[in-house]
Amino acid sequence: MTHRKPRTSAMAKTAVRLGMIATAGMAVAATTTSAQASSGGSHSFMSTAVDMADTHADRMHVNQFDESFKIHQFGPLVAVTANNRAMAQSAGCSVYAPCRSIALSYQIVTAAGRNARLVNATNISRSANDHCEGCQTFAGAYQFVVATPQEMTFSRSARSQLARIHREVTALRASNQSIPEVKKRADELAQEVKSVLDREAASAPHRSATGPLDSFRPTVTMHRHVD
Repeated sequence: MTHRKPRTSAMAKTAVRLGMIATAGMAVAATTTSAQASSGGSHSFMSTAVDMADTHADRMHVNQFDESFKIHQFGPLVAVTANNRAMAQSAGCSVYAPCRSIALSYQIVTAAGRNARLVNATNISRSANDHCEGCQTFAGAYQFVVATPQEMTFSRSARSQLARIHREVTALRASNQSIPEVKKRADELAQEVKSVLDREAASAPHRSATGPLDSFRPTVTMHRHVD
């Protein structure tokens, strides 16, 4: 007796092919949505900014310095999450040859539209001396959130001033100042950033593009955490 393999109908084959095409299409759509969400452009629905300065000093690396100075300019968004951290640690150095560990992170985030004032902002710093008597350890996190009714573009003057401030933050790497002096200078530079942003926000359009009921005054919020 001869056994024949059951034939798959043309309709069934077509259904399988259509199912594969539909699955591929869903994958492409998911990738596109993810790309839009992370782009931070004017057509995004959500975006995230994450920045960190992180240092670890020990007997092999006695003098450590790290800085981050990042600007994130987002257009109209449904949701923005901003996370800024500065972490500094000194560990295991001798009291006769103490370590020095400094981490400074400056984060600037701009958001526009009716939800611009709802940015989910986290700003944290932490310093620790781990069995490191006499070590110098400092972490400073400075976060600036700018909310405007319409998308804001920094002027050439503002970009130049922010670049200059960034250079001065970087210059602290070679500084022989004490930790209290470094902290004081880091605070001064943060206030300079705030002043630049205040001036830019003051000249930004004060009315939303979506109508008069959605208008609000541009705001600049500074978060400072030092340890």
